[in-house]
Amino acid sequence: MTGSYARLAPLSADVHAALLYRAYAEHDAVWDYMPYGPFSSAAQYHRWAREHEGQQDPFFYAVRNLESGNWEGVASYLRITPAAGSIEVGHINFSPALQRTRAATETMYLMMKWAFEAGYRRYEWKCDALNMPSRRAAQRLGLSYEGIFRQAVVVKGRNRDTAWFAAIDSEWPALKEAFEAWLSPANFDSDGQQRESLGDLTGLVRAASDPAL
Repeated sequence: MTGSYARLAPLSADVHAALLYRAYAEHDAVWDYMPYGPFSSAAQYHRWAREHEGQQDPFFYAVRNLESGNWEGVASYLRITPAAGSIEVGHINFSPALQRTRAATETMYLMMKWAFEAGYRRYEWKCDALNMPSRRAAQRLGLSYEGIFRQAVVVKGRNRDTAWFAAIDSEWPALKEAFEAWLSPANFDSDGQQRESLGDLTGLVRAASDPAL
């Protein structure tokens, strides 16, 4: 999947692991809400990537920021259920270099676009209820809040309540229009500052907002 600012390629340990490890280096906080990591060496991260490349569920992508030319994050599809028309996006781990960039937003747009154009009816996002940046990101991307599953799982030895968000196929045309308006070069001034926020554009589509935000 390739856009104007981001390219997604199936995760390959030999191609991507060393470059991703470099992007994550000295930023251990990016692993706080992940069920794995941080990694103490490039070799350890390479082993993790080797174990996860080529899996069908979750299916991992490496993300290249076309503005910097670097591989700077990963994301995946998971809980892929064609019979129900449901698919989840998760394992999203963007390095600080990728966070808050047009490439990061376009990555999420490309993944949502593929899912709905492939015929999925429901596009899900779940995160630790304590992970407020993830909850804000879901809302900004136009995903509707659906509640908290209490004591859903245990991660790294502690309880995780899970916040649920989703978009459905009937909302996609309006969300697509919002993303494309935000990603348009006309939405950014000469300093690269946005003229209109994505959250304002998608807020017109969301069926429900997160009361914690």
